[in-house]
Order: sequence, then C-alpha cells, then structure tokens
Amino acid sequence: MKKNKSVHKLIPSPLSAERLRWFEERREALVQTITQLVEIESPSHDKAAVDQLSALLAGRFEALGGHAKFHQVPDFGNHLQIDFAGRSGKPILLLGHLDTVYPLGTLANMPCQIKNGRLYGPGVLDMKSGVALAMQAIEALRAWNEDILPRPVTVLLVSDEEIGSHTSRRITESLAKKSAAVLVLEPSYGLHGAVKTARKGVGEYHIKVAGKAAHSGLDFEKGQSAILELARQIDRISKFADLKRGLTLNVGLVKGGTAVNVVPAEASAVLDVRIVKMKDAAGIDKKLRSLKPFNRHCKIEVTGEINRPPMERTAGVAQLYERAKAIAKDFGWKLEEAAVGGGSDGNFTAGLGIPTLDGLGGVGEGAHAVHESIVIADLPRRAALLAALIESAERS
Repeated sequence: MKKNKSVHKLIPSPLSAERLRWFEERREALVQTITQLVEIESPSHDKAAVDQLSALLAGRFEALGGHAKFHQVPDFGNHLQIDFAGRSGKPILLLGHLDTVYPLGTLANMPCQIKNGRLYGPGVLDMKSGVALAMQAIEALRAWNEDILPRPVTVLLVSDEEIGSHTSRRITESLAKKSAAVLVLEPSYGLHGAVKTARKGVGEYHIKVAGKAAHSGLDFEKGQSAILELARQIDRISKFADLKRGLTLNVGLVKGGTAVNVVPAEASAVLDVRIVKMKDAAGIDKKLRSLKPFNRHCKIEVTGEINRPPMERTAGVAQLYERAKAIAKDFGWKLEEAAVGGGSDGNFTAGLGIPTLDGLGGVGEGAHAVHESIVIADLPRRAALLAALIESAERS
C-alpha cells in the first residue's frame, strides 16, 4: 500500500482532539455504513437500483432529524433532498450524487472488501464514502449542539451526475442560490487528501457528416466518403487545443459506414471539450460550429455545448479553502488544494458565484476503476473537517 501522506506532525487543539476521538470511536460504524451503500449497486441508467439506494438514505437521514423530499424523475433515479433545521442563518448545501459508473453485477467480480487498511468496491470513492461522511458529520453536530444544527443544512444527492446532470442541474442551481456556501462530497484529490478549488469546464459536441454512398468497386468515383471527410475534420479539430490555456479537445467516439465495400455515406464523432476559463467557451463553440467541409459534396452538422462551466478559484472559493485549511491545521494536519481536469456538480454552483469547496469526501484512488478504494484511517479526519466547516459557517 502506498504511504498515506495526509498526516503531518501538527498537534491538534484540545477541543479538536476530543472531536477527532468522537469520530475515531465511530470509525467502524462508518465503514459499515459505506459498505452497505456500496453493496446497493446504483448505475446511472438503472432507475430501480438508484431509487432503492435513495429510499434507504432518506430513512437514514430522517433518523438524524432531517426532512426528506424526492424530486421525481421518469427515466432516471429520483433526486433526494434532505433539509435540516438550524439555529440561524442561510443553509449550507452538501452536494453529492447517488449514481455510479458500474453496471449491475459488478460486485460479483469487484466485491466490497477490506484489504491492507483500505475499503474496496464499486463507487466506494466516487462517492458513497462522501455520502456516509455527510451523515456522520450531521450526527456529530446534533450530538454536540443539543440535537439542533448550528446552521440549517440541505443535502442534495442527485441520480445523474455521472452522465451529465441533465435532469438535476436546475434543482442544484436553485438550492445553491439559497445557500451561504456549497460543500461538495466528491472524493479528495490524491492520497494526500487535497480539496479541489478549481475544475475544468466540460462540453460535449456531436459531429455528423453526410456524404454519398456508392459501390467501392463498381462506382468508386461516384461516392463521397463521409469517413474521409470526418477524418480530415478530426485532424483540424485537434489543432484547436491550447495546452497553455488548459483547452483540450478529445474525439473519443467515432462511427461510420455500413459495409467494407460501400463508400460510406454517414460518419459521426463525439467530442469532449475541457476549458479552464469560461471566457474560452464562446470561442471554441464558434470554431466548432464554423467547420466547413473539405469536400464540397459532403455536409457537416455540429451540435452540443459546454455543459458544465469551469469551477474557477474565485475569492469565495479561496476564502472557503482558507477556512478549511485552518480547521485542518487545528485538527493536526496540513490540507492542500488542487486544480483538476474533471468536472462535478460543484462546477454549476461555483459558476453561479456561490462559494464552493469540492473534494470533501473520502481519500483514496482508482475512481471508476477495478482498484477503486478509500483509506480507512483518513475517514475520521474527513468527517471532522466536514462537520467543522458546517459549524464554522455560523460565524461567517
């Protein structure tokens, strides 16, 4: 096992040490909760499976004093919102998701198990450990504050984050606008447990080319190859990337043709676009929609958009990080920050100007991979950090 570098030689304050002990004493219970969540498989496209998980979580959160509400979705799992009353102030939004990238049956070959100080399983890092951490943080705050939270808290767990958040974005943004800050339960970055203060924006574009079919032997010259045209366009698109600006374009899916002896009349590609600054969105969109065919006998159609705005390190984001950094120091370790290429629903809330801090979930590695795992020893510290961030908002 790789050495966990998240612990530094700092001495926690007496109160912080006491609270860390509270979480340490409940670490096994937290591991059991995470295991239970992982063993309820919840792939994005399986509504029944995701709804089973959300029903369980609704009951668990209501047992902690929350009021659960389902946002009904016909084709995907229902989104789960839980509201907790607090003494005063605007609510803090804890943002996460229920869905995973793994199909039903993955547990048969990728079981949830403990090995060498880690808990393995599909979705354990991304992001069922984050959901469990939220439950334990709320439980702690109620225990420390006579069963009432110091500040109202809203928990939103959506069902379609892994596939673009198309049905949940409106709900996420609506709740964020009512909140003082957003704490995103996505996994931390790296085994040192950095929080995420910047994320790239994400876009998806579809490129379709129409040519003319012909027999490749008898009438080759009468055909107009859509695949050849698309290949030329892909080469052109690749030159739009600007690594210095953090602008990347990746053609990840290509389809075309009907048979090897037919000049292809149709071809298509799906393009992933990543941007660091929102100001780059309009420019790359214009370039893609302005593509002209090399072969005048072919036609090009471009659809799509930047779906997630970038999460930029604004003053509000930086202030939240500094608060989290100070809290972690008081607990006895150094909390680092990171800018990452992947997007999350925190992109939406940060894009609205709401102070947002991402990566407050579990510490581990292998998201979306067969070795997905979390470091068990880090769980009490992550829960303590999350609880203290919620509590500190009362004084902001």
